[in-house]
Amino acid sequence: MSVPAPVSASATPSPTSPHTTGGPPRATASAVVLVTGFVLLSFNTRVAFGQLGPLAPVAGFGTGTVTLLGLLPPLCMGLFAPLATPVRRRLGEERGLFWASVLLLAGAVVRVLGLPGLFVGTVIVSIATATVNVLIPVFVRSRFAHRRVGVMMGVYALSMGAGSALVAALMVPVWQASGHSWQAAMGLAVIPSALAAVAVAPQLRAPAAAVRPGTSPTGPRAQPSGPSVPATTAGRPGGVLRTGLAWSLVAYFGFQTLLFYTTLAWLPAILVDAGVAGTTAGTMQSLFIVGVAVGGFVLPVLAAARADQRPHLVGIVLVCATGYVGLLAAPGSVPALWSLLLGAGLGGGQAVAGVLYVKRGRDHEHVAALSAAAQTGGYLIAATGPLTASVLRTATGAWQAPLLTFLGVLALSLVTSLRAGHDRP
Repeated sequence: MSVPAPVSASATPSPTSPHTTGGPPRATASAVVLVTGFVLLSFNTRVAFGQLGPLAPVAGFGTGTVTLLGLLPPLCMGLFAPLATPVRRRLGEERGLFWASVLLLAGAVVRVLGLPGLFVGTVIVSIATATVNVLIPVFVRSRFAHRRVGVMMGVYALSMGAGSALVAALMVPVWQASGHSWQAAMGLAVIPSALAAVAVAPQLRAPAAAVRPGTSPTGPRAQPSGPSVPATTAGRPGGVLRTGLAWSLVAYFGFQTLLFYTTLAWLPAILVDAGVAGTTAGTMQSLFIVGVAVGGFVLPVLAAARADQRPHLVGIVLVCATGYVGLLAAPGSVPALWSLLLGAGLGGGQAVAGVLYVKRGRDHEHVAALSAAAQTGGYLIAATGPLTASVLRTATGAWQAPLLTFLGVLALSLVTSLRAGHDRP
């Protein structure tokens, strides 16, 4: 893949901008630094959340621990997503993402300090991730040409999935090699988080653009074909919630994220209960995350090339439904297929949300407001998933009831997402 040409964060070139008179070599170097930092930050964003699943069946974590650690990320990301808007206004996307990467590193370190540290560190990582989630669509829109939005959102999702899959695959081997120390296995997350912080640091030299509601500092090239939104509501999450578009995004993102985090937390347990060995179930978790990476890359590229994303949303639901039906009918027969299908569908569903924010947003402020509103409400909806699945499993003694519930949530996701999937004439 060729290095996408970045769009300057400011209308006035700076000494470090790719658009200065330094010539093509300097512009190319700046683009490489920009994309490298973007990829490494994306690579690290979901690493911590994929570590628990492979370890839970072998490391002796109780049901309550798994449930709480599955609930904390979406709950915290929902509660703290609104903070990304003032962070962006005060610091800009580049500085906001850098300090979020530092917070990710701090959380990864805290997670190895025993079980209390695992809970506290997960909260810290979730707060940082909430900031990254809101800022990334705005960052992509402001720093890359509009025709590159789908590719870069795909790179974001692919990198997230690759990082999470790689570390998840190493969890059980490191646990075994370290004398059954889950802290040593969790400590692997420190490495990519440190690399991300270092790689994003050069963006601190980018000039802070003055962004006001209803304006775009990058000019016409970054303008999407989204609906017209009054400037008085464009920059405020509370303001956009007066529109059906925002509520459609909240519902779509909420239901998709509920399924993603619930499946991420409980897939190994579902397979173990079906007779799959614990180590094999951990491998299936890694395959699930590989599917997340593949679906997360392909779907945004395809969706961004069209004005109407409704066919892609329908496709996501069908792929996910096939995976859940497979787990219902024959969970132990071809678990690799079900894991890959669920990963591809849910990963694509997560990544396409970023494309929807950019496509439906009128300007940077409106994109940020849609992203913050959808993720605030969406993650709070998603936080109910792991606990609900655990309660249903305990009450019925089997996974059939949770899996049937997942299929019902998929149907709701399809119905509620249709408004977010296209521009109104």
